[in-house]
Amino acid sequence: MAQAKPAPSATPSLEEVRARIDTIDAELLRLVDERAGLASAVVAAKAAAGDAGRFGLRPGREAQLLRKLLSAPRGSASASLVVRIWRELMGASLAAQGPFHLNVWGGKDAPRAVELARLRFGAAAPLRNLAKPEEALAAARTNGGVAICALAADNAWWGRLLAEPQLKVFAALPCLGAWGPMAALAVAQVEVEPTGDDRTFWVTDAAQPGPAIEAALSRDGVAATLLVQAGGLKLFVLGGYYQAHDPRLVRAPGRLSGVIGAAPGPLDV
Repeated sequence: MAQAKPAPSATPSLEEVRARIDTIDAELLRLVDERAGLASAVVAAKAAAGDAGRFGLRPGREAQLLRKLLSAPRGSASASLVVRIWRELMGASLAAQGPFHLNVWGGKDAPRAVELARLRFGAAAPLRNLAKPEEALAAARTNGGVAICALAADNAWWGRLLAEPQLKVFAALPCLGAWGPMAALAVAQVEVEPTGDDRTFWVTDAAQPGPAIEAALSRDGVAATLLVQAGGLKLFVLGGYYQAHDPRLVRAPGRLSGVIGAAPGPLDV
């Protein structure tokens, strides 16, 4: 009587898994190399459009791209993995297109600020640790400059942006809720565009306590949360995208107040 053949195993061998990983790695490398090569095509297209030399940072487009990726079906890739991979790809592409440098003031926790900067912008751009937020903001005034400054209870660096409308907050760090609470803001000379899920940063010198200001804004239909206060100023985050001339903010408490930028909300919420 012929002996029955053993049924094929449903579990691949370690050698088979490694062979599949090698195949995927080779294809990933080919695609990553192709994507990196498109940076030169972007430069050429910008030159043809008359935008040669212009800082290519587009935070709104980046946020929309990442949201699209995170909303796509996936089985095992976490939001953290997807965001870190594409942040590296986008940062490398941006660095290949022209000047791009990071300037970090971390307050009492400089290592955390550097970590947040790298998580948000990748490893391609050169990074400087600076002793004062004013130095980081000065660097953000130069071509390709980005300032990453910590939210600290003893420094109202963000209040300076009221007098410098060309500098805008465009990102809140970290960009994933899973990476912890908001700890720093990124500032540059960029256009801040609505992305469909945004937070606006608003400064006021109103003397009322934070809850009273939040209540006043709420009565006018604005959801606000006090982030930090220092030097007689208060920084609030508003739910949604607000223009500087929004009448609800114009009549809000405070004689000296204004919008200093906006950022996409957490990408994993």
